[in-house]
Amino acid sequence: MKLQFKLALYNILVKAATIVFLGILIVIFIKNISISHIQARLKEKRTKIISHLSAPEIIDFLARQGNYTDYNLLREEYFTLAKIPKISTSKEKFTTEERTIEGDILTYEILMQDFNHNGAHYRLELGEALTTVDLLEETILKFTLIILVVSAIITLSTDLVFSKYLLSPFYKIIDEKINKVNDPIHFSYIPIKTTTTDFVLLDESISMLMNKLKMFMLTEKEFIANVSHELLTPISILMVRMENLLNEENLSTDGENKIFANLKTLNRLKSIINSLLMISKIEHHQYSRADTISIRDVITDVVNELDHRLLMKNLSIAVSLPKDFIFTGNASLINILITNLISNAIKYNVEKGKIVISSNFDNRFFELLISDTGIGIEAGQLGQIFERFEQLNRGEEGGHGLGLAIVKHIADFHGITIGVNSAINKGTEVVLRFFIISSC
Repeated sequence: MKLQFKLALYNILVKAATIVFLGILIVIFIKNISISHIQARLKEKRTKIISHLSAPEIIDFLARQGNYTDYNLLREEYFTLAKIPKISTSKEKFTTEERTIEGDILTYEILMQDFNHNGAHYRLELGEALTTVDLLEETILKFTLIILVVSAIITLSTDLVFSKYLLSPFYKIIDEKINKVNDPIHFSYIPIKTTTTDFVLLDESISMLMNKLKMFMLTEKEFIANVSHELLTPISILMVRMENLLNEENLSTDGENKIFANLKTLNRLKSIINSLLMISKIEHHQYSRADTISIRDVITDVVNELDHRLLMKNLSIAVSLPKDFIFTGNASLINILITNLISNAIKYNVEKGKIVISSNFDNRFFELLISDTGIGIEAGQLGQIFERFEQLNRGEEGGHGLGLAIVKHIADFHGITIGVNSAINKGTEVVLRFFIISSC
Protein backbone atom coordinates (compact mmCIF):
# COMPACT_ATOMS: atom_id res chain seq x y z
CA MET A 1 0.00 0.00 0.00
CA LYS A 2 1.31 3.46 -0.91
CA LEU A 3 2.33 5.89 1.82
CA GLN A 4 -0.34 8.29 0.57
CA PHE A 5 -3.13 5.80 1.24
CA LYS A 6 -1.62 4.71 4.56
CA LEU A 7 -1.66 8.32 5.78
CA ALA A 8 -5.25 8.78 4.62
CA LEU A 9 -6.32 5.53 6.28
CA TYR A 10 -4.56 6.48 9.50
CA ASN A 11 -6.33 9.87 9.59
CA ILE A 12 -9.71 8.25 8.93
CA LEU A 13 -9.23 5.70 11.72
CA VAL A 14 -8.10 8.37 14.19
CA LYS A 15 -11.00 10.69 13.35
CA ALA A 16 -13.51 7.84 13.35
CA ALA A 17 -12.32 6.71 16.77
CA THR A 18 -12.49 10.30 18.04
CA ILE A 19 -16.03 10.83 16.71
CA VAL A 20 -17.25 7.52 18.15
CA PHE A 21 -15.66 8.27 21.51
CA LEU A 22 -17.13 11.78 21.62
CA GLY A 23 -20.50 10.45 20.47
CA ILE A 24 -20.59 7.94 23.32
CA LEU A 25 -19.55 10.64 25.79
CA ILE A 26 -22.28 12.97 24.48
CA VAL A 27 -24.91 10.23 24.80
CA ILE A 28 -23.85 9.46 28.37
CA PHE A 29 -23.63 13.14 29.27
CA ILE A 30 -27.03 14.04 27.80
CA LYS A 31 -28.67 10.99 29.38
CA ASN A 32 -27.31 11.92 32.79
CA ILE A 33 -28.47 15.53 32.34
CA SER A 34 -31.92 14.39 31.20
CA ILE A 35 -32.31 12.05 34.17
CA SER A 36 -31.16 14.84 36.51
CA HIS A 37 -33.84 17.14 35.07
CA ILE A 38 -36.45 14.39 35.40
CA GLN A 39 -35.50 13.84 39.03
CA ALA A 40 -35.74 17.58 39.70
CA ARG A 41 -39.23 17.68 38.15
CA LEU A 42 -40.27 14.66 40.21
CA LYS A 43 -39.15 16.43 43.38
CA GLU A 44 -41.23 19.51 42.47
CA LYS A 45 -44.28 17.32 41.78
CA ARG A 46 -43.77 15.51 45.09
CA THR A 47 -43.90 18.82 46.94
CA LYS A 48 -47.07 19.87 45.13
CA ILE A 49 -48.81 16.53 45.63
CA ILE A 50 -48.05 16.39 49.35
CA SER A 51 -49.33 19.96 49.72
CA HIS A 52 -52.63 19.00 48.03
CA LEU A 53 -53.33 15.84 50.01
CA SER A 54 -56.29 17.59 51.68
CA ALA A 55 -58.27 17.55 48.46
CA PRO A 56 -61.68 15.92 49.24
CA GLU A 57 -61.66 13.53 46.29
CA ILE A 58 -58.22 12.14 47.19
CA ILE A 59 -59.16 11.78 50.87
CA ASP A 60 -62.40 10.05 49.93
CA PHE A 61 -60.63 7.73 47.46
CA LEU A 62 -57.96 6.81 50.00
CA ALA A 63 -60.62 6.10 52.63
CA ARG A 64 -62.41 3.65 50.31
CA GLN A 65 -59.54 2.06 48.30
CA GLY A 66 -56.46 2.57 50.46
CA ASN A 67 -54.47 3.88 47.46
CA TYR A 68 -54.71 6.38 44.67
CA THR A 69 -53.19 6.14 41.15
CA ASP A 70 -53.20 8.72 38.37
CA TYR A 71 -51.76 8.44 34.81
CA ASN A 72 -51.74 11.13 32.17
CA LEU A 73 -53.24 10.49 28.76
CA LEU A 74 -50.03 9.16 27.14
CA ARG A 75 -48.96 7.32 30.29
CA GLU A 76 -45.67 9.21 30.27
CA GLU A 77 -46.22 10.31 33.85
CA TYR A 78 -47.96 8.77 36.81
CA PHE A 79 -48.15 8.94 40.57
CA THR A 80 -49.49 6.55 43.15
CA LEU A 81 -50.38 7.22 46.76
CA ALA A 82 -50.99 4.32 49.12
CA LYS A 83 -51.46 3.80 52.83
CA ILE A 84 -48.78 1.68 54.49
CA PRO A 85 -48.57 0.18 57.98
CA LYS A 86 -45.37 1.98 58.89
CA ILE A 87 -42.65 4.10 57.37
CA SER A 88 -39.59 2.12 56.25
CA THR A 89 -37.57 5.19 55.36
CA SER A 90 -38.15 8.90 55.28
CA LYS A 91 -35.51 9.49 52.60
CA GLU A 92 -36.40 9.86 48.94
CA LYS A 93 -35.33 7.06 46.67
CA PHE A 94 -34.82 7.13 42.89
CA THR A 95 -34.97 3.97 40.80
CA THR A 96 -35.24 3.10 37.12
CA GLU A 97 -37.75 0.31 36.61
CA GLU A 98 -40.07 -1.16 34.02
CA ARG A 99 -43.79 -0.99 34.66
CA THR A 100 -46.67 -2.61 32.81
CA ILE A 101 -49.51 -0.21 32.22
CA GLU A 102 -52.56 -1.39 30.31
CA GLY A 103 -50.49 -4.01 28.50
CA ASP A 104 -47.60 -1.68 27.62
CA ILE A 105 -44.19 -2.07 29.20
CA LEU A 106 -42.51 1.29 29.80
CA THR A 107 -39.31 2.28 31.57
CA TYR A 108 -39.73 4.96 34.22
CA GLU A 109 -37.51 7.06 36.41
CA ILE A 110 -39.31 6.66 39.76
CA LEU A 111 -39.22 8.73 42.94
CA MET A 112 -40.40 6.87 46.04
CA GLN A 113 -40.89 8.37 49.50
CA ASP A 114 -42.71 7.42 52.70
CA PHE A 115 -44.24 10.16 54.91
CA ASN A 116 -46.83 10.91 57.67
CA HIS A 117 -49.97 12.94 57.07
CA ASN A 118 -52.64 13.59 59.67
CA GLY A 119 -51.44 10.66 61.71
CA ALA A 120 -51.49 8.20 58.77
CA HIS A 121 -48.57 6.60 56.92
CA TYR A 122 -48.37 6.97 53.14
CA ARG A 123 -46.04 5.93 50.31
CA LEU A 124 -45.79 8.29 47.38
CA GLU A 125 -44.47 7.06 44.09
CA LEU A 126 -43.91 9.39 41.14
CA GLY A 127 -42.77 8.16 37.74
CA GLU A 128 -41.82 9.76 34.45
CA ALA A 129 -41.22 7.70 31.32
CA LEU A 130 -37.71 7.66 29.80
CA THR A 131 -39.09 7.38 26.28
CA THR A 132 -37.95 10.88 25.41
CA VAL A 133 -34.48 10.19 26.74
CA ASP A 134 -34.26 6.97 24.73
CA LEU A 135 -35.41 8.77 21.58
CA LEU A 136 -32.86 11.48 22.20
CA GLU A 137 -30.14 8.87 22.70
CA GLU A 138 -31.13 7.10 19.48
CA THR A 139 -31.17 10.41 17.59
CA ILE A 140 -27.71 11.30 18.84
CA LEU A 141 -26.36 7.89 17.84
CA LYS A 142 -27.82 8.22 14.34
CA PHE A 143 -26.48 11.73 14.08
CA THR A 144 -23.06 10.52 15.22
CA LEU A 145 -23.12 7.75 12.62
CA ILE A 146 -24.02 10.23 9.86
CA ILE A 147 -21.22 12.54 10.99
CA LEU A 148 -18.84 9.59 11.03
CA VAL A 149 -19.68 8.55 7.45
CA VAL A 150 -19.61 12.11 6.10
CA SER A 151 -16.37 12.87 7.94
CA ALA A 152 -14.80 9.67 6.60
CA ILE A 153 -15.69 10.59 3.02
CA ILE A 154 -14.54 14.20 3.37
CA THR A 155 -11.40 13.17 5.26
CA LEU A 156 -10.48 10.51 2.71
CA SER A 157 -10.92 12.92 -0.19
CA THR A 158 -9.07 15.84 1.39
CA ASP A 159 -6.30 13.65 2.81
CA LEU A 160 -5.70 11.95 -0.52
CA VAL A 161 -5.50 15.30 -2.31
CA PHE A 162 -3.31 16.87 0.36
CA SER A 163 -1.03 13.84 0.77
CA LYS A 164 -0.67 13.60 -3.00
CA TYR A 165 0.42 17.22 -3.09
CA LEU A 166 2.63 16.76 -0.02
CA LEU A 167 4.28 13.58 -1.27
CA SER A 168 4.64 14.56 -4.93
CA PRO A 169 8.34 15.52 -4.45
CA PHE A 170 8.92 12.15 -2.77
CA TYR A 171 7.45 10.26 -5.74
CA LYS A 172 9.47 12.42 -8.12
CA ILE A 173 12.61 11.46 -6.25
CA ILE A 174 11.66 7.77 -6.54
CA ASP A 175 10.72 8.03 -10.21
CA GLU A 176 13.51 10.28 -11.44
CA LYS A 177 16.35 9.25 -9.17
CA ILE A 178 15.97 6.01 -7.23
CA ASN A 179 14.63 4.14 -10.28
CA LYS A 180 17.79 5.22 -12.13
CA VAL A 181 20.03 3.47 -9.62
CA ASN A 182 21.01 0.89 -12.26
CA ASP A 183 22.35 3.63 -14.52
CA PRO A 184 24.40 6.09 -12.42
CA ILE A 185 26.19 7.35 -15.54
CA HIS A 186 23.01 9.02 -16.84
CA PHE A 187 21.70 10.05 -13.42
CA SER A 188 20.09 13.50 -13.18
CA TYR A 189 21.58 15.68 -10.47
CA ILE A 190 18.99 18.45 -10.88
CA PRO A 191 17.38 19.00 -7.43
CA ILE A 192 13.69 18.21 -7.05
CA LYS A 193 11.67 21.33 -6.21
CA THR A 194 10.26 20.98 -2.70
CA THR A 195 9.93 23.00 0.49
CA THR A 196 9.99 19.92 2.72
CA THR A 197 13.34 19.73 4.49
CA ASP A 198 13.23 15.93 4.77
CA PHE A 199 12.74 15.53 1.02
CA VAL A 200 15.54 17.99 0.29
CA LEU A 201 17.86 15.97 2.53
CA LEU A 202 16.76 12.72 0.84
CA ASP A 203 17.34 14.22 -2.60
CA GLU A 204 20.81 15.47 -1.68
CA SER A 205 21.76 12.14 -0.07
CA ILE A 206 20.69 10.16 -3.14
CA SER A 207 22.59 12.52 -5.44
CA MET A 208 25.73 12.17 -3.33
CA LEU A 209 25.38 8.37 -3.29
CA MET A 210 24.80 8.20 -7.03
CA ASN A 211 27.81 10.42 -7.66
CA LYS A 212 29.98 8.01 -5.67
CA LEU A 213 28.50 5.05 -7.57
CA LYS A 214 29.17 6.84 -10.83
CA MET A 215 32.83 7.35 -9.91
CA PHE A 216 33.15 3.72 -8.81
CA MET A 217 31.58 2.46 -12.03
CA LEU A 218 33.78 4.65 -14.20
CA THR A 219 36.83 3.50 -12.27
CA GLU A 220 35.75 -0.14 -12.60
CA LYS A 221 35.04 0.32 -16.30
CA GLU A 222 38.46 1.84 -16.89
CA PHE A 223 40.13 -0.83 -14.79
CA ILE A 224 38.45 -3.72 -16.61
CA ALA A 225 39.25 -2.17 -19.98
CA ASN A 226 42.90 -1.70 -19.02
CA VAL A 227 43.23 -5.15 -17.49
CA SER A 228 41.54 -6.77 -20.48
CA HIS A 229 43.84 -4.95 -22.88
CA GLU A 230 46.95 -5.71 -20.83
CA LEU A 231 46.00 -9.38 -20.60
CA LEU A 232 44.77 -9.94 -24.14
CA THR A 233 47.88 -8.41 -25.70
CA PRO A 234 50.43 -10.81 -24.13
CA ILE A 235 48.05 -13.72 -24.67
CA SER A 236 47.86 -12.91 -28.37
CA ILE A 237 51.63 -12.61 -28.52
CA LEU A 238 52.06 -15.98 -26.81
CA MET A 239 49.58 -17.61 -29.17
CA VAL A 240 51.45 -16.28 -32.20
CA ARG A 241 54.76 -17.55 -30.80
CA MET A 242 53.23 -20.96 -30.08
CA GLU A 243 51.84 -21.17 -33.60
CA ASN A 244 55.25 -20.22 -35.00
CA LEU A 245 56.86 -22.97 -32.95
CA LEU A 246 54.55 -25.48 -34.57
CA ASN A 247 56.15 -24.64 -37.92
CA GLU A 248 59.56 -25.81 -36.69
CA GLU A 249 60.65 -28.86 -38.69
CA ASN A 250 62.66 -30.46 -35.92
CA LEU A 251 59.79 -30.22 -33.36
CA SER A 252 59.09 -33.56 -31.68
CA THR A 253 55.63 -35.08 -31.29
CA ASP A 254 55.76 -34.55 -27.54
CA GLY A 255 56.66 -30.92 -28.10
CA GLU A 256 53.72 -30.49 -30.50
CA ASN A 257 51.33 -31.94 -27.94
CA LYS A 258 52.59 -29.58 -25.28
CA ILE A 259 52.28 -26.57 -27.58
CA PHE A 260 48.74 -27.60 -28.52
CA ALA A 261 47.88 -27.90 -24.80
CA ASN A 262 49.31 -24.44 -24.18
CA LEU A 263 47.33 -22.99 -27.10
CA LYS A 264 44.19 -24.60 -25.72
CA THR A 265 44.84 -23.03 -22.31
CA LEU A 266 45.54 -19.63 -23.87
CA ASN A 267 42.35 -19.85 -25.91
CA ARG A 268 40.40 -20.68 -22.79
CA LEU A 269 41.98 -17.77 -20.92
CA LYS A 270 41.21 -15.45 -23.83
CA SER A 271 37.59 -16.65 -23.85
CA ILE A 272 37.26 -16.01 -20.10
CA ILE A 273 38.63 -12.48 -20.44
CA ASN A 274 36.30 -11.70 -23.35
CA SER A 275 33.34 -13.10 -21.40
CA LEU A 276 34.16 -11.01 -18.33
CA LEU A 277 34.60 -7.96 -20.52
CA MET A 278 31.20 -8.61 -22.10
CA ILE A 279 29.53 -8.96 -18.68
CA SER A 280 31.13 -5.71 -17.55
CA LYS A 281 29.91 -3.88 -20.65
CA ILE A 282 26.39 -5.22 -20.15
CA GLU A 283 26.40 -4.17 -16.49
CA HIS A 284 27.53 -0.67 -17.48
CA HIS A 285 24.88 -0.43 -20.26
CA GLN A 286 27.51 0.02 -22.94
CA TYR A 287 25.38 -1.80 -25.52
CA SER A 288 22.58 -0.15 -27.45
CA ARG A 289 19.07 -1.57 -27.73
CA ALA A 290 18.02 -0.09 -31.04
CA ASP A 291 17.81 -3.26 -33.17
CA THR A 292 14.53 -4.78 -34.31
CA ILE A 293 14.80 -8.46 -33.45
CA SER A 294 12.75 -11.40 -34.69
CA ILE A 295 12.84 -14.40 -32.37
CA ARG A 296 12.03 -16.74 -35.23
CA ASP A 297 14.96 -15.44 -37.30
CA VAL A 298 17.35 -15.68 -34.34
CA ILE A 299 16.33 -19.27 -33.63
CA THR A 300 16.75 -20.20 -37.31
CA ASP A 301 20.22 -18.64 -37.51
CA VAL A 302 21.44 -20.26 -34.29
CA VAL A 303 20.12 -23.72 -35.23
CA ASN A 304 21.85 -23.48 -38.62
CA GLU A 305 25.13 -22.45 -36.96
CA LEU A 306 24.99 -25.35 -34.50
CA ASP A 307 23.80 -27.94 -37.01
CA HIS A 308 27.17 -29.72 -37.09
CA ARG A 309 27.10 -30.18 -33.30
CA LEU A 310 23.62 -31.69 -33.53
CA LEU A 311 24.88 -34.19 -36.10
CA MET A 312 27.89 -35.11 -33.94
CA LYS A 313 25.57 -36.33 -31.14
CA ASN A 314 22.78 -37.58 -33.43
CA LEU A 315 20.36 -35.10 -31.85
CA SER A 316 17.02 -34.15 -33.33
CA ILE A 317 15.63 -30.64 -32.91
CA ALA A 318 11.99 -29.56 -33.29
CA VAL A 319 11.15 -25.87 -33.64
CA SER A 320 7.53 -24.89 -33.17
CA LEU A 321 6.93 -21.13 -33.27
CA PRO A 322 3.39 -20.57 -34.61
CA LYS A 323 3.73 -16.82 -34.08
CA ASP A 324 6.83 -14.73 -34.43
CA PHE A 325 7.76 -12.25 -31.71
CA ILE A 326 9.43 -8.98 -32.64
CA PHE A 327 10.91 -6.57 -30.12
CA THR A 328 13.60 -3.91 -29.81
CA GLY A 329 16.96 -4.81 -28.28
CA ASN A 330 20.56 -5.67 -29.07
CA ALA A 331 20.64 -8.27 -31.83
CA SER A 332 24.16 -9.57 -31.14
CA LEU A 333 23.47 -10.04 -27.41
CA ILE A 334 20.18 -11.87 -28.04
CA ASN A 335 22.01 -14.10 -30.52
CA ILE A 336 24.60 -14.91 -27.84
CA LEU A 337 21.84 -15.62 -25.28
CA ILE A 338 20.01 -18.07 -27.56
CA THR A 339 23.28 -19.64 -28.74
CA ASN A 340 24.43 -20.31 -25.18
CA LEU A 341 21.11 -21.90 -24.20
CA ILE A 342 20.89 -24.15 -27.27
CA SER A 343 24.61 -25.01 -26.91
CA ASN A 344 23.93 -26.17 -23.34
CA ALA A 345 20.94 -28.20 -24.55
CA ILE A 346 23.30 -29.91 -27.01
CA LYS A 347 26.27 -30.23 -24.66
CA TYR A 348 24.38 -31.83 -21.79
CA ASN A 349 22.03 -33.95 -23.90
CA VAL A 350 22.25 -37.70 -24.29
CA GLU A 351 23.21 -39.49 -27.51
CA LYS A 352 20.26 -39.51 -29.96
CA GLY A 353 18.41 -37.16 -27.67
CA LYS A 354 15.96 -34.44 -28.58
CA ILE A 355 15.68 -30.66 -28.29
CA VAL A 356 12.31 -28.89 -28.52
CA ILE A 357 11.95 -25.13 -29.02
CA SER A 358 8.39 -23.85 -28.58
CA SER A 359 6.52 -20.74 -27.50
CA ASN A 360 3.53 -19.41 -25.57
CA PHE A 361 1.95 -16.08 -26.43
CA ASP A 362 -0.76 -13.90 -24.92
CA ASN A 363 -1.47 -10.19 -24.51
CA ARG A 364 0.87 -9.80 -21.54
CA PHE A 365 4.00 -11.71 -22.48
CA PHE A 366 5.75 -14.00 -24.90
CA GLU A 367 7.45 -17.18 -23.63
CA LEU A 368 10.21 -19.02 -25.43
CA LEU A 369 10.78 -22.56 -24.17
CA ILE A 370 13.98 -24.53 -24.86
CA SER A 371 13.82 -28.09 -23.51
CA ASP A 372 16.10 -31.09 -23.89
CA THR A 373 16.21 -34.76 -22.93
CA GLY A 374 19.61 -34.44 -21.27
CA ILE A 375 21.11 -35.43 -17.95
CA GLY A 376 19.33 -32.66 -16.03
CA ILE A 377 20.35 -30.62 -13.00
CA GLU A 378 19.92 -31.47 -9.34
CA ALA A 379 17.25 -29.42 -7.56
CA GLY A 380 19.76 -28.10 -5.03
CA GLN A 381 21.96 -26.67 -7.80
CA LEU A 382 19.27 -24.75 -9.73
CA GLY A 383 19.78 -21.62 -7.61
CA GLN A 384 23.52 -21.50 -8.49
CA ILE A 385 23.51 -22.01 -12.25
CA PHE A 386 23.62 -18.28 -13.11
CA GLU A 387 26.54 -17.47 -10.81
CA ARG A 388 29.91 -16.63 -12.33
CA PHE A 389 32.45 -19.47 -12.54
CA GLU A 390 29.86 -21.89 -11.15
CA GLN A 391 30.53 -25.19 -12.89
CA LEU A 392 28.13 -28.00 -12.08
CA ASN A 393 29.36 -31.55 -12.04
CA ARG A 394 27.53 -32.71 -15.16
CA GLY A 395 30.11 -34.97 -16.74
CA GLU A 396 31.50 -32.36 -19.19
CA GLU A 397 34.79 -30.49 -19.27
CA GLY A 398 36.06 -27.44 -21.12
CA GLY A 399 33.63 -24.83 -19.78
CA HIS A 400 34.59 -21.89 -17.66
CA GLY A 401 31.31 -21.26 -15.81
CA LEU A 402 30.42 -17.95 -17.51
CA GLY A 403 27.95 -19.03 -20.20
CA LEU A 404 24.82 -18.89 -18.06
CA ALA A 405 26.11 -15.83 -16.19
CA ILE A 406 26.25 -14.05 -19.57
CA VAL A 407 22.75 -15.34 -20.36
CA LYS A 408 21.42 -13.88 -17.09
CA HIS A 409 23.05 -10.48 -17.65
CA ILE A 410 21.76 -10.25 -21.23
CA ALA A 411 18.26 -11.23 -20.06
CA ASP A 412 18.30 -8.62 -17.28
CA PHE A 413 19.59 -6.01 -19.73
CA HIS A 414 16.53 -6.62 -21.93
CA GLY A 415 14.01 -7.04 -19.09
CA ILE A 416 13.58 -10.76 -19.78
CA THR A 417 12.89 -13.17 -16.91
CA ILE A 418 14.38 -16.68 -16.91
CA GLY A 419 12.91 -19.80 -15.37
CA VAL A 420 14.58 -23.22 -15.26
CA ASN A 421 12.87 -26.56 -14.66
CA SER A 422 15.01 -29.67 -14.51
CA ALA A 423 15.10 -33.24 -13.28
CA ILE A 424 18.01 -35.68 -13.15
CA ASN A 425 18.09 -38.01 -16.21
CA LYS A 426 14.89 -36.47 -17.55
CA GLY A 427 16.07 -33.19 -19.04
CA THR A 428 15.99 -29.44 -18.59
CA GLU A 429 13.58 -26.75 -19.72
CA VAL A 430 14.54 -23.06 -19.87
CA VAL A 431 11.69 -20.52 -20.12
CA LEU A 432 12.41 -16.98 -21.37
CA ARG A 433 9.56 -14.55 -20.70
CA PHE A 434 9.56 -11.29 -22.71
CA PHE A 435 7.56 -8.34 -21.38
CA ILE A 436 8.83 -5.59 -23.65
CA ILE A 437 7.37 -4.88 -27.13
CA SER A 438 5.09 -7.52 -28.57
CA SER A 439 3.94 -7.62 -32.16
CA CYS A 440 3.41 -10.31 -34.72
